[in-house]
Amino acid sequence: MNRILIFFIFLIPLCNSYGQEDSKYYQVYFEKDTTYRTFYRSSEIFTERWDTLLNPQFWVKVMELPPDSMIVNLPRTREILFYDKMGSYKTWTDKRKDAFRDSIRKARGLDSLERIFVTQGKNDYYQFEHAIPSISKGIELFHSYGVDPWYAQAILLIESPGKIRKSNVGAYGSFQLMKAVARRYGLVINRYKDERKDFAKSAKAASRLIKEVCIPQAKRILAKYKIKADESELWFRLFTMHIYHAGALNVEAVVDVIKPKKGGKELISKMWFSQAKGFKNASQNYSQVTLASLIKLDRMIFDKCHTIVDCGNDISGN
Repeated sequence: MNRILIFFIFLIPLCNSYGQEDSKYYQVYFEKDTTYRTFYRSSEIFTERWDTLLNPQFWVKVMELPPDSMIVNLPRTREILFYDKMGSYKTWTDKRKDAFRDSIRKARGLDSLERIFVTQGKNDYYQFEHAIPSISKGIELFHSYGVDPWYAQAILLIESPGKIRKSNVGAYGSFQLMKAVARRYGLVINRYKDERKDFAKSAKAASRLIKEVCIPQAKRILAKYKIKADESELWFRLFTMHIYHAGALNVEAVVDVIKPKKGGKELISKMWFSQAKGFKNASQNYSQVTLASLIKLDRMIFDKCHTIVDCGNDISGN
C-alpha cells in the first residue's frame, strides 16, 4: 500500500466542459513510489455545509469502523445513538433483538414505534487508499472524453474501491456497469470475455452513459418542475448520480412523489427519505454514500499535506 506522505498538493487550473476555468483539481505526490496522482476537491461539501448533515456523517462512521463494530442509529434521521462491538448480535433470535431495541427506546425516551437499526462497520469494503491509482486514471480518462471528471472520482470511490467487484444484480467492473449498458457502448461480454473488467473501456462506457443519458435525463426530470440545472453544482451532480445508480424512471418516480419547488440541498435531502417504484433504500443511500466518500478522501489527503502550491500544469501534467 502506498504511504500517503504528501509533500505538496498542486492546484491545477483546468478548463472544464462549460468553458470555465476550474482550479479544484490537484496533484498529490506519493513519496514511496515518487508518483503524482490527480484528484478533485469538492469544496462545496464544506462551504455549503453538506458535511454537517446527519446522513453523510453516519456513512463516514460506517466507512471508518471495522466489521466487528455496530452502529445503533435511527433510520428516520440517521442519528447515531451509540457504538458497540458486534459480538454475537447476528446470532441473536428476533425476540432478543426486539427486546434489545425496546430497551434502547425506553432508555432514550423514544416512541414505541420508533425504528432502530443496527448497522455494521464497513472499513473492510471502503479501502480508499487502494482506489487512489484508479481514481487518478479515471479522472484523466473522463477529461479526455469531455465528461466531468468529478463523476469518475465519485463512482470509483463508492462502487468498487480498490477492487473489481460483481453486485448481486449483475453489475461488474470498476464502474459497476450492467451487461446491457456495457454492450450498448461496445463492450464485449460473452462466456469467454467480459470487457467490463477492462478499466479504460469501462471508463469510456461509463462516461458516455453519464454524458448521453444521465445528465440529459436529469435536466429533463428537473425541467418538469421548472427547476434550472447548473451542471457544475454539487446538488445536480448528486442528482445525476442517483440516475446512474437507479435509472431515470425510478428517479423520476421519486421526484414526482416529492413534487419539488426548487433544487439544491432541499431536493437531495428529501430524496433520502422518499421512495417510489425501484427507488428504495439503496437508491436513497447513494448520494449519502457519495458525500461521505468524498469527505473521507478529502480528510485522507488534506489532513496529511504540508503545503499547497498553485501551479500552471494542466490535468495531463504537461
